Amino acid sequence: MTSLRCKGARDLLPEDTRRFRYIEAAFRRSCLNWGYHEVKTPTLEYLHLFTAAGTLTPSMLNKVYSFLDWDGWSGERVVLRPDGTIPVARLYIENLSQQEMARLFYVTNVFTFEETGQENRERWQCGVERLGCGGPASDAEIINLGAEILSSLGLCEVELQLSHAGVLRALLKDLKLGAEEEAVLLAKVLDGDREALAEAGKRNRGVSRLLSLFLDSRGTSSGSLENLKALPDISSSLRVELDDFARVAALLDALGCAYKVDITSTRGFEYYTGLCFRFMADEEKVGSGGRYDNLVPLIGGKNIPACGLALHIDRLMDLVQPQQERERRVLVAAESASPGTVKAGFELAKSLHQAGYAAELDFCGGKSDLRWVVNIGENHLFTVIDQTRDRKRKASSIAAVIDVIGGST
Repeated sequence: MTSLRCKGARDLLPEDTRRFRYIEAAFRRSCLNWGYHEVKTPTLEYLHLFTAAGTLTPSMLNKVYSFLDWDGWSGERVVLRPDGTIPVARLYIENLSQQEMARLFYVTNVFTFEETGQENRERWQCGVERLGCGGPASDAEIINLGAEILSSLGLCEVELQLSHAGVLRALLKDLKLGAEEEAVLLAKVLDGDREALAEAGKRNRGVSRLLSLFLDSRGTSSGSLENLKALPDISSSLRVELDDFARVAALLDALGCAYKVDITSTRGFEYYTGLCFRFMADEEKVGSGGRYDNLVPLIGGKNIPACGLALHIDRLMDLVQPQQERERRVLVAAESASPGTVKAGFELAKSLHQAGYAAELDFCGGKSDLRWVVNIGENHLFTVIDQTRDRKRKASSIAAVIDVIGGST
């Protein structure tokens, strides 16, 4: 049978949706605890928002869903948002720019064209943006927020990888390439082509050794960055960026946050200016983010620092195991569907809801794997069944049913 679902699209079945909501709830809880406020942006945005001063790499722009919006006959080109951060930056500029600082979070879908149809074209992410505050403490806050969320989801073996866009750009400047060649090389590096950077270094022997040291660096403390700063022939611009990188790493050291330095892990967006990071679990990237101090002014806002984080829900759904909720769920059942039995069932379900339980009705004789089943018998007498312990108890009233369940959980 030919599938009616679009290629590259995904249905979320009940178990998938349960995992989705579990991730979303953990994310929202942590964000609210850290003082962030939820926002929503439109699915449609103007294309120029993403092309402004190179906010997306050329390869990403080739994969956006764009079309003409015939607003009258203006022919303005719009896109299905390919990124979550840029629309929030626009939202800030148009609605919240009077605030010196804004902590914002969102759960949204983003769209990327993929030719084979083997990968999802619609992807979901949880995003956090901290606008209006710079410095290592802000970067450390975003990273710790992400780590807390992943830990609350039960993901303990997560590796944090650190990079720095400013260091990468300073290394490219030291190669002394032409402007066009440098832009092409940067785009390749941001798309994950490490070999392109290594190959470019061969043309400049003075920089080649330095490049190799940076590309191969896998330090696990700020000391490794201090060692790189001590290398001879470090340019002043590179030293400034390394100082910034080392300050953030030193703060993470003080907070007991483990990480690995990997300068080649920077990829995906051209708007990053400073620290970049990603969270890896089972060799999958489950989250990423960084500092993007130039983005807001690039799209027409004031000059303010900013940093953010995105967690990839689609990948996390394959890794998390939601906590069991069976203890708080009850099946209210009866083989008879007489008016009196149905009424008793509804009254019991409503009372269970008020007591904090999830109660579902079954008058068709179905089976359930829930721990608690309450059968409604003749004369509206109740039988409370604990399927986990294989026990049955009679109850003569709704209050007695709730007492039996509550006294055993």
